[in-house]
Amino acid sequence: MNPLNSILLEGNVVRDVQAKKTAKGTSVCKFAIASNRTYKSETGSFEKEVSFFDVEAWGKLSDICAENCSKGRGIRVVGRLKQDRWTDKDGKKNSHINVIAEHIEFRPVFQAPEDAVKAVEKEVAEQKAAITEENAPDNITAEEAVSF
Repeated sequence: MNPLNSILLEGNVVRDVQAKKTAKGTSVCKFAIASNRTYKSETGSFEKEVSFFDVEAWGKLSDICAENCSKGRGIRVVGRLKQDRWTDKDGKKNSHINVIAEHIEFRPVFQAPEDAVKAVEKEVAEQKAAITEENAPDNITAEEAVSF
C-alpha cells in the first residue's frame, strides 16, 4: 500500500504573495490562507474557528499565483503536506508544516457596481481623448464618433 499525503483547503489569502526565483531559476511563491469553520458548542452557541495555513507553489503554478493571488481572494488549494525540520543555533529542534500546492482554483473577483461604472466612464474618457478631429471619419465630430 502506498502512503497517501493529500490535502484540500478552501479559504482566503491573508497577505499578498512573496514571489521569488531559486538559484536555478525556478519560480516559487509563498502565501498564507485562512480557513473558517463554524460549529455549535456544547452550550448551543455557534463558535467560529479560524485556521491559518502556509502554502507554497512552484514553477508555472507559482507564476499564476503571483499574478492572481491577492489579499482577500478566495481560493481552493489541492496539494500535499511537507514537514521542514531544522536545528537552531541553540541546538533546539524545530519543525514547520507547509502545504505544497499541486492545483489551485481562484474564486471570481467581482467589482462593486460603483467601481464597474467608474471603470466604464474611465474607458469612455480615454476613447474620447484618443479620437481627434483629424482621425474621426468624414462628416462626424469626435463626440459623435464616441457615441457609436
